[in-house]
Amino acid sequence: MSRIGRAPINVPAGVDITIAEGNRITVKGPKGTLERTVAPQMKVELKDGALTVSRPNDEKQNRALHGLTRTLIADMVQGVTDGFHKDLEIQGVGYRAVKEGKNLVMNLGYSHQVIVPETDEIQIDVPDANHIVIKGIDKQKVGQFAADVRNKRPPEPYKGKGIRYVGEYVRIKEGKTGAK
Repeated sequence: MSRIGRAPINVPAGVDITIAEGNRITVKGPKGTLERTVAPQMKVELKDGALTVSRPNDEKQNRALHGLTRTLIADMVQGVTDGFHKDLEIQGVGYRAVKEGKNLVMNLGYSHQVIVPETDEIQIDVPDANHIVIKGIDKQKVGQFAADVRNKRPPEPYKGKGIRYVGEYVRIKEGKTGAK
């Protein structure tokens, strides 16, 4: 049995979960509302303030979906209570970011500024010129938005300049040795 899949999801106070026809799950909390349709063969039950996910049999597909379904629902519950965030840092001389209105404006060594607009689900915070914090309630959207921002100037392997996740290790290559 899946260790992840059989673990119950504790539903905190202030979170309302609705399980509709076709395994359409709606989670409402203090930060917002999330909806998702999970695999129809998974059985989702809400009892005594805890959500449990069970599978009908031990077929390979159902075993694979068991832990995934439980994790997706747990991420929805965490998203509407605490939210998710990704921290990015900018390294390089002259590379910096500022927040102008609802836009993230970055100088990344190009001849132009790179402008990324904030969306309804995603909030951008710039605590200082070299750090960007991306926040939201949907884990997948936060991660994808952070990856899109990082791809505006990924870290290059010779000097390490670019945008990286906080704590990301960038392996630095050795440059040319010069004339012999």
